[in-house]
Amino acid sequence: MTVMATEPLADIPVGHYIDGRWTDDEATMPVENPATGAVIAQVADAHAGTGVAALDAAVAAQSDWAATDPRRRSDLLMAVFRLLHERAERFATLITLEMGKPYAEALSEVAYGAEFLRWFAEEGVRGGGKYFRAPTGDRRILVTRQAVGPVFAITPWNFPLAMVTRKIAPALAAGCTVVLKPAPQTPLTALEFMRVLHDAGVPAGVVNCLTTSNAAEVSTPVITDERLRKLTFTGSTTVGRLLLAQASRRVLRTSMELGGNAPFVVLESADLDKAVSGAVAAKMRNTGQACVSANRFLVHESLAAAFAQRLAAQLAGLPVGDGMRPGTQVGPLIDRAAVDRVAGLVADAVDRGARLLPGAEIPQSTGYFVAPAVLTEVDPAARVLREEIFGPIAPITAFTTTDEALAAANATEAGLIGYVYGENLGETMLFAEGMQTGMVGVNTGVVSDAAAPFGGVKASGIGREGGSEGLEEYLETKYIGVAF
Repeated sequence: MTVMATEPLADIPVGHYIDGRWTDDEATMPVENPATGAVIAQVADAHAGTGVAALDAAVAAQSDWAATDPRRRSDLLMAVFRLLHERAERFATLITLEMGKPYAEALSEVAYGAEFLRWFAEEGVRGGGKYFRAPTGDRRILVTRQAVGPVFAITPWNFPLAMVTRKIAPALAAGCTVVLKPAPQTPLTALEFMRVLHDAGVPAGVVNCLTTSNAAEVSTPVITDERLRKLTFTGSTTVGRLLLAQASRRVLRTSMELGGNAPFVVLESADLDKAVSGAVAAKMRNTGQACVSANRFLVHESLAAAFAQRLAAQLAGLPVGDGMRPGTQVGPLIDRAAVDRVAGLVADAVDRGARLLPGAEIPQSTGYFVAPAVLTEVDPAARVLREEIFGPIAPITAFTTTDEALAAANATEAGLIGYVYGENLGETMLFAEGMQTGMVGVNTGVVSDAAAPFGGVKASGIGREGGSEGLEEYLETKYIGVAF
């Protein structure tokens, strides 16, 4: 198993990381650079037994890790935080090479991902619980928190570092051990993060990582193993439903951060300059490949034409290309299937009468590029309004009343995030309160913060990541009745 000779990070690990050691497997799978279509590495390809071996290690380490002093766990997380910052450029390069986002954006992901380590290092030592006299007076009620136990964490490709730290940091802070399965498109960042954990002194077996091209074969025996105590997954709602069905058989505790269909609403009172700027931020993060990406733009009829023209001009001016090239602001999509899917959504909308405004120029390349562009006059039945786009296309529809806009914003099974812009604060806040989402950005296109609870309602998920709520996801509540 190797990284290709032309790869600037030729010494990155490519085996599974289990029980504090790197494996040397014969079976491998390729890792591709989506900006060029070239294979940049071959990494280990796990089978069913690999997942069980990783769980064996996590189970063996669980008791000692849970008994480790919270301060010691906190110190280790802070050591990982510092090492990650020291190696930030290395991680940013790796993220750009294996998933395509521009290097500057990849550096931002490293900083964002590191914040989960610092936040949960601080949260993990604060404790919690209650002790009080029972109403009957004959006993005392003691409520305490204990680590859930071994965790199986499945992470996506679009934020290959931040989605890993967002799960591992609270799990470790709570006293849980982890088996991590990163996405097959982006295994290198996760494996490199295992080296950071190792170098920081995290004990063997506390975090284990396996890479595979056959998720079902590897994940099923782990999820159905009676020793596993929690499943946490970030990805599509379709896969989330399958995993929830598996987990239900064991009544396994789960956290699910699933798909979105985020409305971006521009009220009549909105400042148009602010709204366009926020729209670019909310739409174009990671080339639109984010669950929090603005998916549907609902704009008051008095502003719709101007908003569309300004947004189209902004998107057309964004440099598209290889993320390692200086000045690039829009990278490729993750693979050919993603390009074909976005093209299909646009074609469906145009066939139904939508108008595609001129977009950005894309490079002559074998990579997986899609030009950022705006769609106007979109039919309400168009797939681009009903499905998660996961690409740099912005469909715009106009509305007349706020009630109409709110009904349209909520007319989806998804409920992850919504955005609303308006200078009439009362109207804007009432609109935000009426949105059926777990998160709302009011006059901002960026809401993610390690200190805030991240998650959705309806079909967008169960549980929260980040904030104090993120730690609770890895703790069980225990009541002890004490008779005097």
